Amino acid sequence: MADSAAPRNARAVARAELTRAILDSASTQLAQVGPAALSVRAVARDLGMASSAVYRYFPSRDALLTALLIEAYDDLGESVEQADSRVRDRADVAARWHALCHAVRDWARAQPHRYALLYGSPVPGYAAPDDTVASATRVTTALLTLLSDAQAMGRTPVATLPLSEEEREAVVPVRSFTDPVLDDAWVVRGLAAWATLFGNLSLELFGHMHRGILDYDAHFQQLVDQVAADLGLA
Repeated sequence: MADSAAPRNARAVARAELTRAILDSASTQLAQVGPAALSVRAVARDLGMASSAVYRYFPSRDALLTALLIEAYDDLGESVEQADSRVRDRADVAARWHALCHAVRDWARAQPHRYALLYGSPVPGYAAPDDTVASATRVTTALLTLLSDAQAMGRTPVATLPLSEEEREAVVPVRSFTDPVLDDAWVVRGLAAWATLFGNLSLELFGHMHRGILDYDAHFQQLVDQVAADLGLA
């Protein structure tokens, strides 16, 4: 039994190592040329393999992109979840908000090419499949869970306009993302907070605030504090 299992185990290890090498090469290529120019042939060249051999692991360029997306989403999600879990006082929603925001920014600044893959320009001709959704929503889940906890504590966002019927229907998936569901005020301000966080990061990382903001760290801290106040977390 042990003898027959050993070759299978060895093949599994070899396959895992080669899969890792392909993903690492593709990630390096992302940093150099961006996701739209990702090439299976270039990955094969880098690893000294035939393209056909790489295609046995990833049957298309899109399959390779999907694997990179899932891995990056999970890496970011884990960073955010760990940062949130390190706040021992779970009722301190302001501290949890700060931890979440800084975890996202630290991750993005450490590997901007992976952030660009997740939140940059869409890759022409590529549509992310459904199996990316669970990984892609980990950060969203952390944020909405925080807001749900704040709602349960009786916190209230500042000066929120009422939702129109059209908007209420449009954000049904967000409303039901947590249990209990988020009320109108938290849905509106939660979406605004999400857009503010990632919008600011994209402006910073893609150079759109160059010479407009002289101290990115100070500006980000002020923005995080302001959104916390707007959300009624402070």
